[in-house]
Amino acid sequence: MGTPKEFSIRMKRFSYSILFVCLAAAVAAIGQAPAASTAPKPAAAAATAPPAKVAVIMFQAAVAQTNEFQRDLGDLQKKFDPKRTALKNLSDEIDKLTKDLQDDGAKLSDTERAARARTIDDKKKQLDRESQDAQADFQSDMQQLINSVAGKVGALMTDYAKSHGYTLVLDASDQQNATVLYAVDSTNITKAVIEAYNAKSGIPAPPQGAGGVDAPQPQPSK
Repeated sequence: MGTPKEFSIRMKRFSYSILFVCLAAAVAAIGQAPAASTAPKPAAAAATAPPAKVAVIMFQAAVAQTNEFQRDLGDLQKKFDPKRTALKNLSDEIDKLTKDLQDDGAKLSDTERAARARTIDDKKKQLDRESQDAQADFQSDMQQLINSVAGKVGALMTDYAKSHGYTLVLDASDQQNATVLYAVDSTNITKAVIEAYNAKSGIPAPPQGAGGVDAPQPQPSK
């Protein structure tokens, strides 16, 4: 499990790592969704196919930076604040018990020393169990939030691409395994999609410092 202090650090980070794992899963799920086949016959396609017009979007950023997602993420983090505080208090208690045992160990009988060690071990097991449960619950709620917003952003992106004559939209979210090696700024529709989604949802931006996460900043669509 690691030390209580290491756990405390992990608790500060786990919501952010879960966020982007879930976002990646949501993007993959949207990419696997079957599309209705409306392709014309080969001969007709050759005669009527429009010229290619390609757009690029950072889909994870588009989802994470919508006002709706930022608002709901802040609410989700507040929901788990009491549990996060309780786990931090338990971690601090284990730290104190461990230090007391180290300081007083030479003065204790073998029986008392063993009893204190068992208490610490039991509390460490409790901390590990409750932290895993909290992470599982947070991840489940996060996945539901992401699925909801990602589905709506994906639908708006499709409408945006159609109305602006794009024939292909590539996702540039994965920087480590990039499929988009080069694109000019004018092809990046991330910012435009975020603004269009915020306008459609009517949800104002959350106050500064009200929660949320940092996401890759989209380049402006020209």
